[in-house]
Amino acid sequence: MAGLPMAERADDRDELRLDQLHVPFGPGLNDWPAGLVLHLTLQGDVVQGVEVEHLSVASGHRLPFWDEPWLRAAHGEEVTRGDVVRRRCAAHLDSAGRLLAVVGWDDVAARCRWLRDELLSGASREGIDGDLRRMVHRVGRSRALRWSIAGLGQLLADRARAAGVTGPALAADGDAYDRLLMWLNEVESGLGELDDTQLSAPDDRTGPRGRLDGPQPPSQALLDVLPELLTGAEFACARIIVASLDPDLDELALATVPGAAHA
Repeated sequence: MAGLPMAERADDRDELRLDQLHVPFGPGLNDWPAGLVLHLTLQGDVVQGVEVEHLSVASGHRLPFWDEPWLRAAHGEEVTRGDVVRRRCAAHLDSAGRLLAVVGWDDVAARCRWLRDELLSGASREGIDGDLRRMVHRVGRSRALRWSIAGLGQLLADRARAAGVTGPALAADGDAYDRLLMWLNEVESGLGELDDTQLSAPDDRTGPRGRLDGPQPPSQALLDVLPELLTGAEFACARIIVASLDPDLDELALATVPGAAHA
């Protein structure tokens, strides 16, 4: 009626007959990966099925911003270790800010974004160390935050590895909360190398979301595991799970950039 999807009936996970509704989710949501559309099948407030669609990324031969230092190095340019660490830390703060905003921690999300911008502007370790550690401490000690996202989007390392996932989502070996802490821990551990002027290792191809020299861009693997992680979750948790993976759809164009995805 009036162009709205009509509910159907099907057995839910408890073998009850409930209305089944097909709902497109995204792409115009705040703090949502640009270009991502999820076609959800809902029964009540539970996700029963997921199809992932991504809109065309019109990047041409522009390198994905968050992966740029590694890809420039792959093309033979001189890139310092400080350059790659600074970009990785900024990317993780961007991802953490997005997840915290979705959870409703707007003030801490804003602090993550301020720190991200400071890093991208060339801030020194001394300039951000105190603010960063206070923010990480606040996140880590909050039982309310942990309670609100722990258990969501459980992705153990064996399953992640089998799906081709690399980077923080593999290393976290857990749920949305574990992935948030992994981002922040990697930022803390990288502070000491922000101003390292040595050239990055020529074989370093690990960007913020994983290896850039694998058979597919790292964000493609993150998209591939989304249906499994979302199926059975409550609808209200879907955005949290997506934000905890934070796929970058710009990476999907890597296969069209010579030497990028298979550097």
